[in-house]
Amino acid sequence: MGDAFKGLRLHNTLTRTKEDFVPLDPQNVRMYVCGPTVYDFAHIGNARPVIVFDVLYRLLRHLYGEDHVTYVRNITDVDDKINDRALRDFGSEIAAGTMSLNEAIGRVTQTTADQFHKDVAALGCLEPSFEPRATQHIDGMAAMAQSLIDKGHAYVATGAEGREVLFDVSTMPDYGKLSNRKLEDQQAGARVEVATHKKNPGDFVLWKESSKDQPGWPAHFHEAGQAHDIFGRPGWHIECSVMSRHHLGEVFDIHGGGLDLIFPHHENEIAQSRCALGTETMARYWLHNGYLQVEGRKMSKSEGNFVTIHDLLTEWQGYGWSGEALRLTMLRTAYRQPIDWTFDSLEASHKMLLGWYRKLEGVVPADTIPSAVVSALQDDLNTPATIAELAALDRKSDHPGLLSALRFLGFSGSLGAIGRQVFAATELSAQLDLGSEDNVVRVEQQIDRRLTLLRDKNFAEADRIRDELAAQGIQLMDYKDPETGERRTKWEVKR
Repeated sequence: MGDAFKGLRLHNTLTRTKEDFVPLDPQNVRMYVCGPTVYDFAHIGNARPVIVFDVLYRLLRHLYGEDHVTYVRNITDVDDKINDRALRDFGSEIAAGTMSLNEAIGRVTQTTADQFHKDVAALGCLEPSFEPRATQHIDGMAAMAQSLIDKGHAYVATGAEGREVLFDVSTMPDYGKLSNRKLEDQQAGARVEVATHKKNPGDFVLWKESSKDQPGWPAHFHEAGQAHDIFGRPGWHIECSVMSRHHLGEVFDIHGGGLDLIFPHHENEIAQSRCALGTETMARYWLHNGYLQVEGRKMSKSEGNFVTIHDLLTEWQGYGWSGEALRLTMLRTAYRQPIDWTFDSLEASHKMLLGWYRKLEGVVPADTIPSAVVSALQDDLNTPATIAELAALDRKSDHPGLLSALRFLGFSGSLGAIGRQVFAATELSAQLDLGSEDNVVRVEQQIDRRLTLLRDKNFAEADRIRDELAAQGIQLMDYKDPETGERRTKWEVKR
């Protein structure tokens, strides 16, 4: 392995084993991660891959040198959800002719992308080396679709919504290797449409025709001597194949994303790229982070627990939380494992940071990062073990080492940078004379219990809790969630 191997081991979804990481070129280690589709504010589940792969990016830079790592994270700004959002937000202007659909889409994507950048900066994430947008690579996507037609891996067909260029999954013998799905077992899944114009149920869109009410670009395709001029837009999967190739080459080192992207998105990326370029692989190591729940339930708007990063940074369950507390909460669970996002977990992260940062005032960081911290991360990004090493540094009063390790992991180590958000529970505790942050958490739990009782129509017990809290000087204010219509409760100290 020579100098290329730096002790890093990663779990490769493609082989389902933990492997030594050996880059193709240690002078240019290359990583691609699927970024956001910018039609709405990023939710807390979107934050997980951003934080996880930011930590990996930092580790790779430490091991191979900052100038020898290229990190690409895309922005998807072509998607039917974006079209729907533009029509929802600017439908009246579009109908009146004062704004075109493309202008409305531009407003949506720019506003949402700007918010995403603010959110991930608050989470302590470095900017990627490149952040391409799908709309910057339309010609490359049409060219790759044509290449797949030329090589017998794609065909033109007419469906209910117009003409499409479709990838023929039967032409790739080992299609399904990443997700461990056999071709004969393929069924319609997420973003896979079964239609009579497809040769196989699993065939997926490379290019689709646009109506006059949809954005599109002119593209020319030819198949078996027949020309097809299709004003349309690319399919979702081909976007990442083209953008990754443009910035990282035909084969690169690491491809990352959430577990939900393994099939169909990443599976289809591999199929397109390998068949168009004639390579044996697309990326050599595939990494996927686990799912996220909120308070023990799958996050969804229908459940009333859909939480954006912006929500958490401004107000969630009565608090505006610091980006550093959000980051630590993510890293306290191993990246491949599911994570349950709870008030208690955030509060615990606040307290942990507060305890460390109070001891770090005036401390000068060590010149080097403690080796135990780096070693823990080299074991497939074992962040729980890494945090245990931080705690050990604190116990040994190695505060210069603790500060250098925190900064390496994307934390400021500064009380001033944390701000009042971290101190909210402590200050409130003092106002209420409740004695500790733990007691404040118990107040929140009583309020949650009251909401459950109200949903169960146990009004007498709910009133008893309200009166008990009032006796402690806590005033409750019920309100209706503007999105879900569910009852919510704010609270404050009576003056």
